[in-house]
Amino acid sequence: MSGEVKTKPNTSNETPQKKLNIVIVGGGIMGSDIAVIFLACGWNVHIMSPSLNTRNTLPARINAAIKKVHISSKELGKLTTYSKFKDIDWENTDLLIEAVTEDLALKQALFLQIEKLARPDMPLASNTSNFQISEISKPLKHRARFLGIHFFMPAHLVPLVEVISGNDTDPKLVESICALMKNIGKAPIWVKKDIPGFVGNRIQHALMREALYLMEEGVVSAKDIDIAVQFGFGFRFLACGPIMQKEMSGWDTNCKAGNALYPHLNQATYFPSGMQKMVAQGHVGMKSLRGVWEWTEESAAAEKRRIEQSLQNSLKVIKDDLKKINGR
Repeated sequence: MSGEVKTKPNTSNETPQKKLNIVIVGGGIMGSDIAVIFLACGWNVHIMSPSLNTRNTLPARINAAIKKVHISSKELGKLTTYSKFKDIDWENTDLLIEAVTEDLALKQALFLQIEKLARPDMPLASNTSNFQISEISKPLKHRARFLGIHFFMPAHLVPLVEVISGNDTDPKLVESICALMKNIGKAPIWVKKDIPGFVGNRIQHALMREALYLMEEGVVSAKDIDIAVQFGFGFRFLACGPIMQKEMSGWDTNCKAGNALYPHLNQATYFPSGMQKMVAQGHVGMKSLRGVWEWTEESAAAEKRRIEQSLQNSLKVIKDDLKKINGR
């Protein structure tokens, strides 16, 4: 199987298996969260970042995340950082995931370097959320082993992972990666067509477009939009997705409701002007201490802690459902 990653779990009666090795390109928020996932599953993690500050702060950030979310593992993998690709042991690398800034030219340039170093059978993946997989892999000679593995923030907590086929990706490789994601406790979906935004972000932006329209038109406040989602249909989504919900309520009713409502939904092809003006003024949310709401360093940190704790509690609620879809 082209690019297959073998992840059969070990038992106490078996000879210990060789540690698997993953290279992560980029040590920012996504890169470090992805590292936490694999370290907790016993993989050796090798992070390449040209930034000395990133490399120096990575171990502390990752160890703090592991302790904070109480990830248990009989034996954590080993973390190693690098400033140059040439220093990595490519012969014993089993998987590579790129998680750098969303810059198409940068990603393409990085993979051109990686292609010359990596074994021909080693899977190469991008964590991109903006670019089509086939666009990133266009300059490469061997595109059958290239795919998307898109985690959702915070990656070490959110179970969903989109595994995306490019135009030339080997389907057997995607099947292997989906099996790997299940093996490390994630909930993978196979995105079979390389379309902009993939699946999760398309659905999120469809909701966001309507939510921002309602807010700009003065129909409802930003706070009440969040309440409607979190304590309404968002609460139900913790138990099942939108398709299963309509299976229960009946497609006949929803067909009539959709025919009546769809003509009135917002169909703008651009982000709302009011929000674009806010962003142009540098008011982008917690990281600038002002967005829709004003923040202090303390209030932003407290809200992030609350959300993370809520996500941890939610994981406990859905753990049996996650095991079920992963066949465990």
